[in-house]
Amino acid sequence: MEVFNNFKNLFLSVWDKGIMGINFLEIIIGLAIFFIFLVFRGLISKLIIKKLELISKRTTNKLDDTFVKAMQGPARFLPIVLGVFFASYYMSFSDEMRSFIENVNRTLITILIFWIIHQVIEPVSYILSGLDKILTRELIGWIIKSLKILIFILGAAAVLELWGIKIGPIIAGLGLFGVAVALGAQDLFKNLISGILVLVEKRFKMGDWILVEGIIEGIVERIGFRSTVIRKFDKSLAIIPNFQFAENAVINVSQTTNWLISWMITLQYDTTVDQLKTIRNQIEEHITNSEDFDTSIGIAVRIDKFSDSSIDMYVRCFSKTSEWEEWLSVKEKLALEIKQIVEKNGASFAFPSQSIYVEKK
Repeated sequence: MEVFNNFKNLFLSVWDKGIMGINFLEIIIGLAIFFIFLVFRGLISKLIIKKLELISKRTTNKLDDTFVKAMQGPARFLPIVLGVFFASYYMSFSDEMRSFIENVNRTLITILIFWIIHQVIEPVSYILSGLDKILTRELIGWIIKSLKILIFILGAAAVLELWGIKIGPIIAGLGLFGVAVALGAQDLFKNLISGILVLVEKRFKMGDWILVEGIIEGIVERIGFRSTVIRKFDKSLAIIPNFQFAENAVINVSQTTNWLISWMITLQYDTTVDQLKTIRNQIEEHITNSEDFDTSIGIAVRIDKFSDSSIDMYVRCFSKTSEWEEWLSVKEKLALEIKQIVEKNGASFAFPSQSIYVEKK
């Protein structure tokens, strides 16, 4: 019996001492509490969140859909924070261990708070998307990314402060490091600032056809912090540093309101004055009466000059359409009409020629 009594006393001693001074009963209770909150977390995911998703889908406003989706992560993390807090509340810790556990709880709560703030930015971005007349979609994206990075940094700093890590020296060190990086990465910052200017001034947006003389022409696919991705018309992809768009003239072809047709028609020198006048008047009349051209901007059909091999007639007009393919069709119809007018009046187009005179002795 004495052996059993010794075993009983030893067992009770180990049971009471437990792990790190916490008896096994308190550990079991703490784990049970934490398990209950894990079950509650599963209920939140399967019932509450899904119910909110169904409710939000019934509305026409997408703001509530965005908010519900953004809050899913923090909502699932909340039971873990509560589970750790209540489980630790029923455990007896030493003073040193209690201080550590309190810091753990404060850390989890801090992470939860900053996570919620971080996720709230998504619904805010949806609200800001209504300001597309003031801010471009790309600039709004940049603002949202910057806010998320800022919140992450502030959250990390708050957690470090909880654990007694002073962030002042870290910030000072990062400042010196930033100066060194800035001196060695001037092109990076130049491109970054240029990219911001492009977005603020709305020089172009994704999907626009742009032209920078001697540099690039194509469709904008993405505007990044450092560079812009452009799909050229041969379907190759070009990545252009943003400073190119700040230091050079950018022609936004997509913003063209009327396409210009500017031609020099060359007629032979044997064309008579009456033929020239008739051809000029008929071309001008066709353009004026056609529904394809915007005559309010102004048209010009005039004898321009005498070239080496031709009499040049200048034709200048603007199409009503702003679409590229429609403009090509309008231009083609005008070219065919001019050819018919010239041929109908018995004249001919000139081409570069050279006369050679042979002197006989």
